[in-house]
Amino acid sequence: MINNFIPSQRFFPYLTWTDIEEMPDKENVVIIQPVGAIEQHGPHLPIIVDAAIGLGVLGKALEKLDANVPAYALPSLYYGKSNEHFHFPGTITLSAQTLLAVLMEMGESLYRSGFRKLVLMNSHGGQPQIMEIAARDIHQKYGDFLVFPLFTWRVPNIASELLTEKELEYGIHAGDAETSIMLSLLPEQVKMDRAVKEYPSGLPEDSLLSMEGKLPFAWLTNELTQTGVMGDATVATKEKGDRILESVSDGWVTVIKDIYKFRQPNV
Repeated sequence: MINNFIPSQRFFPYLTWTDIEEMPDKENVVIIQPVGAIEQHGPHLPIIVDAAIGLGVLGKALEKLDANVPAYALPSLYYGKSNEHFHFPGTITLSAQTLLAVLMEMGESLYRSGFRKLVLMNSHGGQPQIMEIAARDIHQKYGDFLVFPLFTWRVPNIASELLTEKELEYGIHAGDAETSIMLSLLPEQVKMDRAVKEYPSGLPEDSLLSMEGKLPFAWLTNELTQTGVMGDATVATKEKGDRILESVSDGWVTVIKDIYKFRQPNV
């Protein structure tokens, strides 16, 4: 089924145009656009990781969501801005300009259909800034259109209880968390016999500068890792993945409810 992990009754493309025209309280219906990436994730994970995790989390959240809360998932945008992984075969990347244009035009289409709440659910760490720019520009153009640029992993969850301190800081790509959750979602696509442990090398020491902190520097993946992995994939387990998936999806249930009730502040 083309809805993948998304419950069929929550999959926007399965609606007819008359379903959409007659939808009650349309301005508070929550429309969710998953945004992923097709990019390398080491020798052990498929290149669909970011898109798969976004859809898996969202699907489980929508299964748990109260039926009285109207929320629908759009088809995933599988391609994203992944040029930091450009040197690894299989990575497909859009430019920032192309991705921004797609998000803007998708949002404008939804606005014409009468919707006023849009979530940009991003699962790839290389493009949250584009989500934020798109959200601000759409809202500036249409003042009554509320747009939420959210990162899949930033809802409250228990991942920090299951990962080591080093993994939490440096395991940002194809490490324990992503490998564990993929063992939960798509175990047949995970090659654990190829899993590796590799943390970023050559980082500045005794410096305020870091990869993704408050004072970051620009980097490309092949400058920091030979395998494409940043983290310890060898310790990943399905049990951890199941627990993380449940926890992150619970966080998304709460966020979707909050967005449904949200009203734009206005002095």
